[in-house]
Amino acid sequence: MSEERPARPSDIARAALDAARAASASRPRPTRRRIAGPRRRWTGAHPGADDPQTLGSLVQSLVREEDWTTQTLVGSVFGRWSALVGSDIAAHCRPQTLTDGELLVVAESTAWATQLRLLAPTILNRLRAQVGGDVVTRLRVVGPTAPSWSKGPRSVRGRGPRDTYG
Repeated sequence: MSEERPARPSDIARAALDAARAASASRPRPTRRRIAGPRRRWTGAHPGADDPQTLGSLVQSLVREEDWTTQTLVGSVFGRWSALVGSDIAAHCRPQTLTDGELLVVAESTAWATQLRLLAPTILNRLRAQVGGDVVTRLRVVGPTAPSWSKGPRSVRGRGPRDTYG
């Protein structure tokens, strides 16, 4: 009488592996299709152009592509005025216009206008350093203007609205 010994777990696993290999070898191999166009290159560990981008980098690339660099620099002078010149100076003046490199700044009083004229080289150096050298080349500071009584395109010479007071 021949006694069969029970199958060990390693024998069962080996038989299952052999059966899987035989089934895999009998299947037809898939063919690789060549995709037309440029071959995809993997970027590796660093982010690539097709990876999700931050909003800031997308806006910067749009500004470069559309050549809006000058307009954004001009806008940054007005938008970041307080950060560019300091909160103390910005509390007493505001930029009005920027044409052909000349920035018109309106001061709240004639004393502040005089002070800003003295500080003009320092303010220009700050603007050149933080915004760019060619955006603001000159700084023109004016004081507050008196209210004008003339309204509209036509006016009559004379004392104006005070001529009936006395």
